[in-house]
Amino acid sequence: MSVQRRKPAEFGTKVPYPGFIEPALPTAIERVPTGARWIHEIKHDGYRLIVQREGKIVRLWTKNGYDWSKRFPLIQEAALRNRQSSFVIDGEAVLLGVDGRSDFDGLHSRQHDDEVQFYAFDILVADGEDIRKPPLSMQKASLAQLLARRVDGIHAAPFEEGEIGPDLFRAACEIGLEGLVSKQKERPYRAGRCDHWIKVKNRTHPSFERVKDSFS
Repeated sequence: MSVQRRKPAEFGTKVPYPGFIEPALPTAIERVPTGARWIHEIKHDGYRLIVQREGKIVRLWTKNGYDWSKRFPLIQEAALRNRQSSFVIDGEAVLLGVDGRSDFDGLHSRQHDDEVQFYAFDILVADGEDIRKPPLSMQKASLAQLLARRVDGIHAAPFEEGEIGPDLFRAACEIGLEGLVSKQKERPYRAGRCDHWIKVKNRTHPSFERVKDSFS
């Protein structure tokens, strides 16, 4: 499938309904970065997804540009119930198990598509304006504003700032989560592989074995 790439618009300019937007991708390393310039997010074991709404049209895109708009009705409905009618958000489609943790096997089975929820961690377009160029700290504020009214199906992914990263990673591993994604809060959103987005995976998590198997 060929995907047309688009350059980010200038901040503050209205953008047409953009179609697929290539997401930012984290670089894998062995240790969680420390310092005040980093924010840290729990890494969910799900499918990376871009949710776009323009008026009454909602599109769900995979990170490789496939249109999954008909796959997850709860996410579709939540996007349409938002008070803002033109936005693009980046996050993870997740199926939660009875223990509150993401259930990738259940998600992959396609038997629970109507229960899949979306954890948004970045906002690319707000109220029809491209906001990828401002620093992440400003984007987080815009995302919180967009999702201030809680609606089942789409949630703002929680995050922590600063030196807590290594402790948060250890705690995530202890309760069996996939890992952590750390981002420099003063850098903009940039499509493709980024060195200011870092992921550290829990080596005991099943997702780590899936990645190894894919290269064997």
